[in-house]
Order: sequence, then structure tokens, then C-alpha cells
Amino acid sequence: MKHLVLASASPRRAELLRQIGLEFDVVISNAPEDIPSGPLDPGKLVIDLAVAKVTQVARSLTEGIIIGADTVVVSDNRVLGKPVSAKEAVAMLTALSGQKHRVFTGVAIAEASTGKLVTDYEMTEVKFHPLSPAAIQAYVNSGEPFDKAGAYGIQGLGAVLVERIEGCYFNVVGLPLSKLVRMLEGFGVSIWWEHYGESTYN
Repeated sequence: MKHLVLASASPRRAELLRQIGLEFDVVISNAPEDIPSGPLDPGKLVIDLAVAKVTQVARSLTEGIIIGADTVVVSDNRVLGKPVSAKEAVAMLTALSGQKHRVFTGVAIAEASTGKLVTDYEMTEVKFHPLSPAAIQAYVNSGEPFDKAGAYGIQGLGAVLVERIEGCYFNVVGLPLSKLVRMLEGFGVSIWWEHYGESTYN
């Protein structure tokens, strides 16, 4: 299999790649994750952020397939990134309580040796249970919200906040695996061929 590089410090994304049998190195990107003010296209935003990550890492490498991703939560047309304080985490969770929101993850894959770049994004709709102020504060006190878009992690304690989802669960975790596998096949990387002797699937 070709040399894969994950341009992310996220332990959740690394674990998802291992879950589907991929071997990879991690090269952390220092590209800014700032969210501009004003009206935004969330699909374009997450793609642009993912591209910035893989582009920065690709400049430091001579070979390899680099995977980058970025996730945001959109509630009432407002883009929520990672909270920078407990107060902001409480505000985000209060806004999400009892409501539907959308989770967007942009994926960018680049080949260092050729400059080939492929991008896409996934969207999942999430509905929260109504949350009491005490429950919100207790969840913030757990420390889990602080490195997660929208101030919650569906794969952790935050699972109990979620009533239902529509779409890809792994997208909410931070990496839409089914979409990623199909994108990687465009670079000659197939988990099926590597592990099960099949080159592709429909």
C-alpha cells in the first residue's frame, strides 16, 4: 500500500483510520483553523480548512498520500468550531439543546510527488435531547467539549446528549470513512485489495 500521512493531531481521526486497517504516519499541520465572520458556505469552509492542512504538510514531503480533514457544527446558520472557554462551551451546548444541527466535515487528499488534490465534504444532521443547565455544566466539567467542534463528542460521553442522527455517524466523529475510502481509490489505495484481494466495489 502507498505511504499514507494523516495531517491531523486528532486521536479520533487516527483511530478511525486504524479501524479500517490503514497504516499511516502522522504529520501535524499547523495551518490556522480560524472561522471567518459573516455569511459562510459551510461545505466550502470545511474543504478550504482541510486543503490548508494537506497543502502545508505536502510542502514538507517528497512522497506520500496526505489526508486532511476539518469539522464544524452549524446551528441556525451559525458555524461553531471548538470552544475556547468553559463559558463558550456552555453557550454552544445551550444553543444545541433540544434542536437539530448539521455537522460538516471536509476531506482533502493530496499526493506530495504529483500535486494531485481531491476534495469533498459530508453533512450529517444531529438532533439533541433537551438538556438542563445542570447537565450542560456537568458535561463541560468533564472536559470533553474543549477540543471538539460544537463542544461535544458523539463517540464519548457526548453520546448521551444525542437523540438521533440522519447521515454518516463517522462524519460526526470527524472523518466520513465511506467517502474517504472512495476518494483514496482515486489515488490507487484500496482497503479491499490490500486486505481481501478485491480492487474496488460498487
